[in-house]
Amino acid sequence: MTSDSRFVTPVNTVTKPNMTKHSTQAALRFLSLVFLVSISTLSFAQDIPTDAAAISAGEALFKANCKTCHKVHEKLVGPALANVYDRVPSIDWIKSFVKNSSAVIAGGDEYANKLYAEYNKTQMTAFTGLKDDQIMSILAYVKAESDKGPEVVAVPAAGTTGGQAEGGLPSKYLNVILIGMVTILVLLVVILGFLLSALKRFLDQRQLSDEEKEVVHSPISIASITKSSGFIFLVAFIVATLGFKAVINGLLSIGVQQGYAPKQPIAFSHKLHAGDYEIDCKYCHTGALRNKNATIPSVNICMNCHRAVKTESPQIQKIWAAADWNAETLSFGPNAKPIEWVRIHNLPDLAYFNHAQHVNVGGIECQTCHGPVEEMEVVRQHSLLTMGWCIDCHRKTDVNSKGNAYYDKLVELHNKSSKEAMKVEDIGGLECAKCHY
Repeated sequence: MTSDSRFVTPVNTVTKPNMTKHSTQAALRFLSLVFLVSISTLSFAQDIPTDAAAISAGEALFKANCKTCHKVHEKLVGPALANVYDRVPSIDWIKSFVKNSSAVIAGGDEYANKLYAEYNKTQMTAFTGLKDDQIMSILAYVKAESDKGPEVVAVPAAGTTGGQAEGGLPSKYLNVILIGMVTILVLLVVILGFLLSALKRFLDQRQLSDEEKEVVHSPISIASITKSSGFIFLVAFIVATLGFKAVINGLLSIGVQQGYAPKQPIAFSHKLHAGDYEIDCKYCHTGALRNKNATIPSVNICMNCHRAVKTESPQIQKIWAAADWNAETLSFGPNAKPIEWVRIHNLPDLAYFNHAQHVNVGGIECQTCHGPVEEMEVVRQHSLLTMGWCIDCHRKTDVNSKGNAYYDKLVELHNKSSKEAMKVEDIGGLECAKCHY
């Protein structure tokens, strides 16, 4: 029986064209997908501003809001932010997460929940006040730092001591050397007194002429000097002057607490947080930019980090107790209470001081009034904070008029009458009603 060739399917002539067609379609789909992903990623990077002004503004915003929990090239409380725009779903996702991470997580976002679980369910602070352009400025700074790469720490060359010249003397030893020199001088004076006494006894045993005896046994002696009326008056005058000065200093120091460093309920180290970790003062003292008072940080601000950082510390356990935080259920209880911090800087009620006016408008650094807080293990009152101290500052400080149109007319009028920079006293900084009303 012979088969009819009409009913035999020629495999080589029918199936091959179909396979080639499907392979081509699959390849085109794959290339299209790669192209779309590339374009999408490229658009993320293109959306981020690269101008110096945006990067500078982003750096300031990063240090004020992000630096506490994030570094660009290293993990801290949260993930490292280098190239973050390449890892997330979109720039809009970053904006939503920064403004309200809780809502993004609660919405079931897969990437957000993965981060939340990876970092021990530590909730990111909601920055609802940040605008879209401010977030883009932060990303501009992050991108600039990402492109720059991590800093390389320079290794000191042989024969140096990390910035101090070889053979240099630390300043802390200068006081010891000075005390030693004074001690040696006193000893030399005592020895000289003994030598003079011994010499006098030696000369008394020898035959001396009348002139020589008159020199050796001079009527002027320490005893005769101390008993004289002139010496008694001089000593009385010095004692009275020192006493009067001590009374005046005592009266002037009433209400002045310079150097006051009370023990706090929790041993919080500003040297560690503001110094070693470079946490911006305004992250914890949130009112400094907007309010009259800088405000004492709430327990919630502490818990932003210490739900995950240094959890074994007894001092952190005190924070957990105040927040009524349960580490097992990762939830807050109903019995939260404020930490009873002891106030250090306290102006009298008759004086008005506004932090926002000085910090936000005037651009005054915190250390100007509070001293090198980043070096203090226990914070103390650094400045006098008296009326004279404030007035002296107003006489010396230039008005920060740059970029503030409010001062344009004042600066114009001031420049017509003076060649020096406009001081705070020139705009009414010494008027009584500015601080007392």
